[in-house]
Amino acid sequence: TDLSDAYISVVESLKHAGLEFDSKVNIKWLATEECTDLNKAKEFLSDVDALVVPGGFGVRGIEGKLNVIRYARENNLPFLGLCLGLQCAVIEYARNVAGLEGANSTEFDENTKYPVIDLMTEQKNVAGYGGTMRLGAYPCHLKEGSKVHKAYGTKIISERHRHRYEVNSEYKKLIEDKGLIISGSSPDGLLAEVVEYPKNDWFVACQFHPEFKSRPESAHPLFRGLIKAAVNRKK
Repeated sequence: TDLSDAYISVVESLKHAGLEFDSKVNIKWLATEECTDLNKAKEFLSDVDALVVPGGFGVRGIEGKLNVIRYARENNLPFLGLCLGLQCAVIEYARNVAGLEGANSTEFDENTKYPVIDLMTEQKNVAGYGGTMRLGAYPCHLKEGSKVHKAYGTKIISERHRHRYEVNSEYKKLIEDKGLIISGSSPDGLLAEVVEYPKNDWFVACQFHPEFKSRPESAHPLFRGLIKAAVNRKK
């Protein structure tokens, strides 16, 4: 499909992690526009062992992404969200657990009552886009004892970014109080880099692009964590 070309790094990263567990990763592509409700999401996900929601831009298919993420979270289906995948995971949690009805990203709804994802302040004043992305490698501090901390085996990591929108700091405490943990942050603690839902075996989403650092001889820790949980589930 065109998608496997667009997401070649993600596909390869999944394969690298599969190799470490002597498992072949078969990929099923979902058109999230068709996941119009939870039942549809359940139908689409009935034969899969894990879910990845990769990066992207724009509003197309977002509601469907929220449905598949909700299904994964409520049914302990191993989940990895990348960039936009993290933003969708936060929106889904804000709406369905934290009680912020209609929560959204200002990228998709400028007038949302609860902008849980928003442009960083320094970017709001920039006319037109262009140089307004958080682009390139940034350090990230992981929360001790979290799933991602255990996966990486270290507290400070550096990962590559390519995005404009961030988790809105005004909602971080509320969302964490409701049980979605911010397990990775920028060194100053202001920007959320990784979120995880500790009740599940593997429900992790990151604001960066780990697929750029995966190698055939060394799978990326986040993809390894996902595939390990998927293999365990299959057993």
